[in-house]
Amino acid sequence: MVEHYFLIKHLHMTTAGLSLAFFILRAWWSVREAPILQRRWVKIVPHVNDTLLLTFGILLMVMLSMWPQRHPWLAAKILALLVYIVLGSVAIKRGRTSLVRGMAALAAVITFLYMLGTAMFKDPLWFARL
Repeated sequence: MVEHYFLIKHLHMTTAGLSLAFFILRAWWSVREAPILQRRWVKIVPHVNDTLLLTFGILLMVMLSMWPQRHPWLAAKILALLVYIVLGSVAIKRGRTSLVRGMAALAAVITFLYMLGTAMFKDPLWFARL
């Protein structure tokens, strides 16, 4: 399994990039109240991608024996993922107004960037070093 590390890592990074791109597009449509949000593919494709993203992340964690209780950066990334999911839900579905959806989308993107930095620097407080 370890021999596939680079493939799985790059698939994880690729699906992460696609996840952010899909999210930004769907959030934009949500703020604009675009009818395309109701199309079947728009509701399915991002969830398939996000399932793959999570699967690759779990595979990497298991392959490398990196557990959140031993790696604070990983625990922080997982907690941030939960925040991102809640904010994304508000941005795309649950926000009552365009302003609320837009603000939630912005907060979700910032949270995603925090997860990215945390993964890159292996430090939950990476931003304090900048």
